[in-house]
Amino acid sequence: MTGEVTYVVAGRHPWNRFAFDEVVADLPGQWVFLADRFELTEDRLTDLDPRYVFFLHWSWLVPDAITDRWECVCFHMTDVPFGRGGSPLQNLIQRGLTETRLTALRMSGELDAGPVYAKVPLALDGSAEEIYLRASRASLALARDLADREPEPVPQEGEVVTFERRRPEQSLLPANASLAALYDFIRMLDADGYPRAFLRHGPLRLEFANARQEVGRLVADIRVTVEPTDEEVKP
Repeated sequence: MTGEVTYVVAGRHPWNRFAFDEVVADLPGQWVFLADRFELTEDRLTDLDPRYVFFLHWSWLVPDAITDRWECVCFHMTDVPFGRGGSPLQNLIQRGLTETRLTALRMSGELDAGPVYAKVPLALDGSAEEIYLRASRASLALARDLADREPEPVPQEGEVVTFERRRPEQSLLPANASLAALYDFIRMLDADGYPRAFLRHGPLRLEFANARQEVGRLVADIRVTVEPTDEEVKP
């Protein structure tokens, strides 16, 4: 044992690892990155004995046995208690918001309801992947600050507004939307691993990415695939 304080960062997306290497990997102490839920076990955490376990964009359920034993901190892209729940980025953009607050909160048995360590502003411009990278950097800056100060979190206050997690079929481009609304719809889904905005044309599926606004028009990249027929998907 080195005697160094250990901090665990769990993140499942490439932008999480990129931000980790950029922001905290070389800080004092031992910073360990876990990219898979199968790495996040009681045995592994017992061996590491972390002061904090920080979660970046982590979609898997964290067992109570872990959150009860270690101080687990997640970063939620809303000014909680407003915006608890799933798909926060998409829900925020669809409400017409251009900025939000990134909240560091202690994980508890109730989703996004734990006490708050800190909040910082977060801009919502750009593609979803650009925003997620920005949020990862801001989250790790908060993690670094928490590691330095070890503050006590405070209970949330205010009216609870809960967001619903989006379903893949909700990525269908809306009809009769303005160019500005279509731009927001495409960009809010434009990230690796997300069901991108799409249209159907007969057996074809048209997926949209890299949307750009130009005078009087919207330009985007399109990927065209052939959707399987009912016969092809039968077991």
